[in-house]
Amino acid sequence: MIKRLHILLFALLLAGSLPAGAAQVLKVAASAIPHAQILEFIKPQLRARGIDLQVKVFTDYIQPNLQVEERQLDANFFQHQPYLNAFNKEHGTHIVAVPNSAVHVEPFGAYSHKIKQVAQLKDGARIAVPNDPSNSARSLLLLQKQGLIKLKDPSNIFATAHDIVWNPKHLQIRELEAATLPRVLDDVDVALINTNYALAAGLDPRKDALFIEGSDSPYANLVAARPDNANSPAIRELVAALRSPEAKKYVVDTYHGAVVTAF
Repeated sequence: MIKRLHILLFALLLAGSLPAGAAQVLKVAASAIPHAQILEFIKPQLRARGIDLQVKVFTDYIQPNLQVEERQLDANFFQHQPYLNAFNKEHGTHIVAVPNSAVHVEPFGAYSHKIKQVAQLKDGARIAVPNDPSNSARSLLLLQKQGLIKLKDPSNIFATAHDIVWNPKHLQIRELEAATLPRVLDDVDVALINTNYALAAGLDPRKDALFIEGSDSPYANLVAARPDNANSPAIRELVAALRSPEAKKYVVDTYHGAVVTAF
């Protein structure tokens, strides 16, 4: 009997599958859309590899990093490298990008309830942008690309409103918490919104954005973890599943260009 059990366990290991009770728990923080949706999709792949993926959804960009730093969670999937760099600098954290873990780009877009095209922007128009350094700069770079402003250093990914050297329409830049931007569209002329929050608010980046980043955006969303576990077997399996052909097809079929794979 014991010999038969050993044979059964060996067969399960060869198949890359473990009984539910033996699965390794991997706790990952994510934004609801599209990150958590993609993670939910790959759960069966990871279960087959003996990993019980547990997804914790956050509505902000602060706690996912803090809770990984504090070892409450193993990793997160919601941010790009410029945001991670700025976060570590501001908060004294030590989160790192998992090697070769870029999954997708969420083209950053501008939305409005008041105008239908950029030419309709009036003098003194109010423009809302995210208040974290990397996405605020990303907004300014996109405004610059539209010819609305010019920055002292046109390529500075950490530019602030103080770096604007040309603003012919006297645009008023207001920095707000990224998650609140869809809710202020009635109060401002234009809001530059991260795609995950735009999708969650029912906005279609392909149809509703006044203007939007191209697919060549350098802001690819990646998996981040602590230095001590960034190369662990479980997290390597997570990245492999997120960058699998099945995940790529899911992103293409589900988001129809509003989210673009980076692999």
